[in-house]
Amino acid sequence: MKNAVPIAFSATALSFAAVLGASTAMAGKADDSLSWASDSEPENVSPYHNNLREGVVLARHVWDTLLYRDPDTGDYHGMIATDWEWADDTTLDVTIREGLTFHNGDPLTADDVVFTFNYVVQPDSGVVTRQNTDWIGSAEKLGDHEVRIHLDEPFPAAIEYLAGPTPIYPKDYFEEVGLDGFSQEPIGSGPYKITDIRPGRHIEMELFEDYFEDSPRAESTIGNLTFRYIPDGETRMAELMTGGIDWIWRVPTDQARQLEQVPDVEVTSGETMRVAYLRMDAAGRSGEDNPFTKLEVRRALNHAIDRQAIVDSLIGGGSRVIHSACFPEQFGCSQDVMTYDYDPDKARELLAEAGYEDGFSTPIYAYREREYTEAVIGYLREIGITASLNFMDYAALRDRARAGDVPLDNQTWGSFSVNDVSAITSAFFTMNEDDFAQDEQLAEWLNEADTEVDTERREELYEQALQHIAEQAYWVPLYSYSTNYAHTDELNFQPYPDEVPRFYSASWK
Repeated sequence: MKNAVPIAFSATALSFAAVLGASTAMAGKADDSLSWASDSEPENVSPYHNNLREGVVLARHVWDTLLYRDPDTGDYHGMIATDWEWADDTTLDVTIREGLTFHNGDPLTADDVVFTFNYVVQPDSGVVTRQNTDWIGSAEKLGDHEVRIHLDEPFPAAIEYLAGPTPIYPKDYFEEVGLDGFSQEPIGSGPYKITDIRPGRHIEMELFEDYFEDSPRAESTIGNLTFRYIPDGETRMAELMTGGIDWIWRVPTDQARQLEQVPDVEVTSGETMRVAYLRMDAAGRSGEDNPFTKLEVRRALNHAIDRQAIVDSLIGGGSRVIHSACFPEQFGCSQDVMTYDYDPDKARELLAEAGYEDGFSTPIYAYREREYTEAVIGYLREIGITASLNFMDYAALRDRARAGDVPLDNQTWGSFSVNDVSAITSAFFTMNEDDFAQDEQLAEWLNEADTEVDTERREELYEQALQHIAEQAYWVPLYSYSTNYAHTDELNFQPYPDEVPRFYSASWK
């Protein structure tokens, strides 16, 4: 039935009646310690060596980048850099701010910038998301505070990336301890420094007192931050209501409505850049006989899912259905693509055309919001596809998918908060290990678009690529995410669509 998600959900085991009317004053303000919790933890704290959203958030607090994009205006400002100028289409000259220091007291100079960029482009560096760094050719030192960044090809989005997923590492310290040592005792130059890491439990940070005064970030005022890994949603909410933690996110819509009735707790929500999609093994990496190598099957899945019902019933907030393989507001994210209405009868016809009139069975993999994937499984069951859920942590799923062992997964991607199609579409369709399509023509269009300096031509190429992805049904684009945040009412907190909670600009009331 349309607008009715075909699975049932159990109500939370928490007794909200037990806490309504009771005092839930948080301990955070009294201790000047903001504790925030999430359901996932990065497998490696080093920002280049994980691609989990929690890792992105930690990176923005512990490490600085050359540039900073103001989340309110979209304007770029110097952070580690004071000036930057294109010498030509593939050469960027950057002036490094003087007087900066890392958390261990080492000065931050051109040597650190050159080391970082030359390290991350090495094939054996272990960088997890190569798309974030492959545009860099090399870096050279022109002076103690002058750096030249060489690109192998033009990359118009370079400034956006320099303000996001490209933090600067301390050369001497990293070379001394190596990646393993750096992961256990990381050093950055951001407003907070990490003081303790307990895998599976927490990461503790404290305010870096020597952080530079002219930073384009708002001045940080909270003395201590603690990230806690709490995989169970009911436990996170119970801790919030009893003062054990101060901030949580990804609160299911029905539970967010209940939390709105809890004294001393505030709930906010809004759309984020994160999108959800089903990814199908069109290239046959998991076996040539897998059904998803057939176009009719892939199109059947696109018709099988009532995306609007999932948005209305499960996600709410500012979430919306998407049809293109990107976030609608990203540069180059054309909406002029083939769309698929919710039509289970059409889906069954397409399966029959592909030789699966009796349906088939398949594993489906996912790593977050189990109930969202269960809704998808319910819709697939209605057209004769029996999907068995394999739920695992993100790093394990990513590695298994890259090994070619996953025929179908329910994925999400937040583009590292980069407002450019290259951060999502090009990341998954350019013949790399994350590409389930392995379409050479598609990769050629995207590679050309990524390096095209003419804006109109660049948009044309992205539109061509996105139309092709939709026509070939390589993905089932599902919806944008709307995140519900809940926190103590003693906290001033502002969410942003880029899905980066900025605790460094939060404050106590």
